[in-house]
Amino acid sequence: MKDIRPHLRPTLLLAYPVVLSQLGHTMVNFVDSVLVGRTGTVPLAAVSLGVSSTTVLMILGIGLSMGSVPLVAAADGRRDLPDLARLLVSSVWLSVLAGLALAGLGQLVPSLMHYLGQAPEVEALAAPWVRVISWSFLPLMVFQGFREFAEGLGLTRQAMWLSVLANVLNAALCYALVFGHWGAPQMGLMGSAWATLIARVLMAALMAAYVLTAQRLHIYRAAISSWWPDWATVSRLLNLGAPIGVQMGFEVGAFAAAAIMIGWLGAVPLAAHQVAINLASITYMAASGIAAAATIRVGKLNGSGNLAEARQAGFAAYLLGFGFMAIMGLLFITTRHLAPLMYSHDPAVVAQAGTLLLIAALFQVSDGLQVMGLGALRGLEDVKVPSVVALLAYWAVALPLGYFLGFKLHLGAPGVWTGLLLGLTIVAGVLLVRFRRETSPEYAASLPKPVTAE
Repeated sequence: MKDIRPHLRPTLLLAYPVVLSQLGHTMVNFVDSVLVGRTGTVPLAAVSLGVSSTTVLMILGIGLSMGSVPLVAAADGRRDLPDLARLLVSSVWLSVLAGLALAGLGQLVPSLMHYLGQAPEVEALAAPWVRVISWSFLPLMVFQGFREFAEGLGLTRQAMWLSVLANVLNAALCYALVFGHWGAPQMGLMGSAWATLIARVLMAALMAAYVLTAQRLHIYRAAISSWWPDWATVSRLLNLGAPIGVQMGFEVGAFAAAAIMIGWLGAVPLAAHQVAINLASITYMAASGIAAAATIRVGKLNGSGNLAEARQAGFAAYLLGFGFMAIMGLLFITTRHLAPLMYSHDPAVVAQAGTLLLIAALFQVSDGLQVMGLGALRGLEDVKVPSVVALLAYWAVALPLGYFLGFKLHLGAPGVWTGLLLGLTIVAGVLLVRFRRETSPEYAASLPKPVTAE
């Protein structure tokens, strides 16, 4: 514990802006769900279907962009300015190209929705919502490209303030466009999609302006020899970012698949799922902010050749994540009958959401520990094994078990969520064991030493 203590404050100082910035992604869905939920159960279910069918694409892109953080942190630890300049240019290019691809793929999603077996009235409302929200992936990825470079340098507050500003704008626009206030047209469900698109364009423009004009970043811009991407650097970014995106896609895809299964039970269970998963996503994104700080701290210390300190920084993040998520679990238990009322006053939706929040309370600690493991291992540039772990835990264990409990044993949505609880617990345990091994002095000593020129 003594070795961990010096790392707690630096991790917290790095983490809290990232927490608020990460919450920005989830707060968009929170605002959409709360305001659209006021218009009825079917529109709320449509938001759930739209989010479930597009979030995997969004998360793939965000994960891809996160590959730059450990590389930037390690280069910063070495004070390698030319490499940092190449990483800035290449990460922005990669994010822009990924954003274009994701926006295009998102336009194909509505034509595939009828294969998901959802209620026709829910599908009809969700399809146009998805078309608009998919266009927001491009500005979101532009934001991510600039943001992850800045955060890799430990500059986390700027993205935080921009996320706060964008979420205030999104909430105001969503309120105006959903209900037709302040002279805006009353667009219902579609108003939330247009509000999100406008807010994400603003986020991208402001984050780009900061990185490209801030005086404190001049030293990195001055080191840029070309604004065309360096393909060797792009390859490094892909080697780290693609497995991160795939791992996150496996996890989020499992929850999306769970939502689709729950949608087979009807609009009420699907609306209840949207309430519970939206609240659970808020705590998860807060925890992922601590994990992002772990990536930066572990990456920088490991890049400077101090694996022992990197190990303690990782365990400090583990401790912070465990404490935070344990408190959130207790909060879910005590408010499980009240929190759903923010979204819906349908008694059936509120009752089912309360049951799902009880299960969510149980997996808070597992969720927190697994995301800390992911963050710490990314700092070591260890991303491929966690992807395989996620694939097996979620898709070979959690979803089949959830289907068996939910449909064969007729436990419904709680059965599906119980399967997800087991998947998260498996991932948390395996990643903790792996981080302990990868940073142990004995294991490090057993690795082959690099060959140096005489």
